[in-house]
Amino acid sequence: MLYSDKVMDHFNNPRNVGVLDEPDGVGEVGNPVCGDVMKISIAVQDDRISDIRFQTLGCGAAIATSSIVTEMARGMTLADAVAITKKQVADELGGLPPAKMHCSVLATDGLKKAVDDYLVSHGREPIAVGTIAHDDPDFDPHAEEHEDACDVEEA
Repeated sequence: MLYSDKVMDHFNNPRNVGVLDEPDGVGEVGNPVCGDVMKISIAVQDDRISDIRFQTLGCGAAIATSSIVTEMARGMTLADAVAITKKQVADELGGLPPAKMHCSVLATDGLKKAVDDYLVSHGREPIAVGTIAHDDPDFDPHAEEHEDACDVEEA
């Protein structure tokens, strides 16, 4: 599987790794098919993401998408951050193989959950509700991908 130079850079030198000491919002998502797990924590000032960190257990694409989403979201308004799409994430990385596009969904969903966690904890209405793919019990992270998604063989 070929990755762009930017994917490899973000995998080998991920940005914003870790946790915030006192996060304003936290989003956790996982993919049971391939085992990727992602946690994104945010700090918010004036409805903008002032700081952001991630922890990811997963493949190189999962780490790279986590890293790039933190760079993209830093400084954005909450509304703009939840509007980041899987395609924007993949494009920002110079593309992802079809079998790894689910990693960009994981990254955007983690960010959306962190934003909504912040909003709800401050007595506000969530803005990403209904757009988080991993909240849908029928969500198939590999529906648009080919058979070797996550390099998992079916038994």
